[in-house]
Amino acid sequence: MNIGEYIKKLRKDKNMTREQFGNVFGVSGQSVQKWENGQSLPETAKLIKIAQYFGTSLDDMLLSRDARVVEIIKENKQVKPEYEKIHVWEDYAFDVMDEYKHSVEEGLDIEVYSELFKAVASLPRNEIRQKLGDVIFEIVSNAKQVEGYKYNEPSDLESIKALRKPYPLSGKVDEKTLADKIHGAWVGRIAGCFLGKAVEGIRTNEFVPFLKRTNNYPMYRYILSTDCTDENCEGMNYRIGPRNVFPDTLDYMPTDDDTNYMVIGQLVVENYGRDFTPDDMMETWLKYQPKDAYCTAERRAFINFVAGFRPPHSASYKNPYREWIGAQIRGDYFGYINPGNTEKAAEMGWRDACISHVKNGIYGEMFASAMIAAAALTDNVEEIILAGLGEIPETSRLYESVMTIIDMYKSGKTSEETFDYIHSVWDEYTGHGWCHTISNAMVVAASLLYGKGDFGKSICLSVQTGFDTDCNGATVGSILGMAGGYDYVPDEWKKHLCDTLETSIFGYERVKISECAKKTLSHIKI
Repeated sequence: MNIGEYIKKLRKDKNMTREQFGNVFGVSGQSVQKWENGQSLPETAKLIKIAQYFGTSLDDMLLSRDARVVEIIKENKQVKPEYEKIHVWEDYAFDVMDEYKHSVEEGLDIEVYSELFKAVASLPRNEIRQKLGDVIFEIVSNAKQVEGYKYNEPSDLESIKALRKPYPLSGKVDEKTLADKIHGAWVGRIAGCFLGKAVEGIRTNEFVPFLKRTNNYPMYRYILSTDCTDENCEGMNYRIGPRNVFPDTLDYMPTDDDTNYMVIGQLVVENYGRDFTPDDMMETWLKYQPKDAYCTAERRAFINFVAGFRPPHSASYKNPYREWIGAQIRGDYFGYINPGNTEKAAEMGWRDACISHVKNGIYGEMFASAMIAAAALTDNVEEIILAGLGEIPETSRLYESVMTIIDMYKSGKTSEETFDYIHSVWDEYTGHGWCHTISNAMVVAASLLYGKGDFGKSICLSVQTGFDTDCNGATVGSILGMAGGYDYVPDEWKKHLCDTLETSIFGYERVKISECAKKTLSHIKI
């Protein structure tokens, strides 16, 4: 029974003419006739009045069933979302304290509002919290910078370039070995990611004891499924178990966002060319992956795209993750296709990063892209790091922090002292400290320096120190794979991959690593 038939039945059951029915609801008899014949439909307000008058439900009227599930509409209340069901990465008000930390670190003058941030963070997830989140966003958006702030951190490309301290590299890319280097970079990144994937999110207070129980400390090998016994995992809040993946149980690299972005980078260049724009990258994200494939800043940017915010506004609108590590894990492909050309690699990295990140979030991708491009010219890790820093503002927090790591290394500090220092300035037990671009860039730099060019030692250092384990293992592996080539990556790290990468990218659910590496060569312009 459709709505018209239902209205006709209600009218006749009450022995009402069309004119009488129309008078009750403020319409003509002719309008009632059109409703009953299906030529038009009553307005929502009229439907509510009809349901109230005849003691029925809208559910029954509209769907021809008796379940009364629309009492809220009968009371004429506005339909609202179930706030507690919104994913936290999509709920700006949920992460107002991360917004506060970001804003303070960016030098915004918001200290007077600190108690407001704390109060909003303590509220239940409801409409009031959402509205106050809007107020907080307005405060942050209009805040001035505190007087005497020591950093100068623009997000636009031209201003970034003006604040660089370039580190030129000598030499020329050897085109005869380039294919091998590109293949090594792909495999190196995937192996490093695989090493950290099983323990992404663990903190070192549980991770180090677990590694010691499994005779893998200092770390020197993959974590295996056989390591994850009840005895080895006893007392741990972070459960290493069936939800994770292990190289000894698979013959491919499973889906991970760190490796998805290599393929996405290749797709955007394949579809739009080397002159792709931030908008092109945005459209690629929307086309090739579901929302759930994106995390933190990327998820925020994705829903901003859908809501009509385009780059660069998609990066800054209600994005409390805007300087987190997400962009730093996305720049590898732009280093691959610009071997030796750190400036171009960093520029492409900027085009990608600016759709979801600002300031140091952007610099992280430019830094990583440039380091990988530099690794095509030299295997000297200190030069690689300095070349990467040469493409970001010397006046930034990221530049200062990585230079501190270099200085500690050159002054003779041990690896333990340097990694302890990173833990002292960044709190891995908070999401902000654990996932920030700067904390993880420091881990990458320290792992490269103290690994001294040894592939296995370097990726293991980057993982065992905690923070974002799979991201850092992937970046270190990518740089060293580019520097050394395919054979430089020991077989123990690549044999489980079986030349196969799984992704969440539509139409590219499984790809051959060697074929991706081969296609990369067609995108290179020397």
